[in-house]
Amino acid sequence: MPKILAALMIILWIGMVVTRIIMLRRRGVEAMNFGMLDKTDFIIPPLALFFFYLVFAHALSLPTISRQEFFQSAVIAWVGVGLCLVTVLLMAWCLVSFGHSFRVGIDTQHPDKLVTTGIYAYSRNPIYVAFAIGLLGQWLVFPNWIVLLFLLAAGWLFNRQVRREEGFLKIHYGEQYAQYCSRVRRYL
Repeated sequence: MPKILAALMIILWIGMVVTRIIMLRRRGVEAMNFGMLDKTDFIIPPLALFFFYLVFAHALSLPTISRQEFFQSAVIAWVGVGLCLVTVLLMAWCLVSFGHSFRVGIDTQHPDKLVTTGIYAYSRNPIYVAFAIGLLGQWLVFPNWIVLLFLLAAGWLFNRQVRREEGFLKIHYGEQYAQYCSRVRRYL
């Protein structure tokens, strides 16, 4: 049961983001800007799809590369499901706090206001924190070396994207962003 629930959480995560993108598009906001500044990001969607397949393959007993697990513990698997649920709740809070300013990627053409309230009063990058928590939860449910590699790679990619976004925000918002950075941590 934990494996099925953890896999379903991925559908919730994606569904929440896609729903927000569609809602904003209906209001005339193009929220999908992923890969517009750095074309090397093209590698991320296929890797994400591969990760999703691995999770669903393990959950549904489909063919996969490796079924080797570091450990087997129902308690740890349920902790992982709990972390996945925390991710759903954090992402919902992020999306509500973001309002119309939500973007996937850096929107240099139509940036919105700097969001510093809601969950953004506690973390400058809570959506990345949420995804990291969710990926940790996935690994606790599917303690496979491939999932662990994805968790580590995602941490590196999240930090890379955060640094890109911070560079843009420093230029675009100037002193307002600098003051925000002095009050709120990058992650936790």
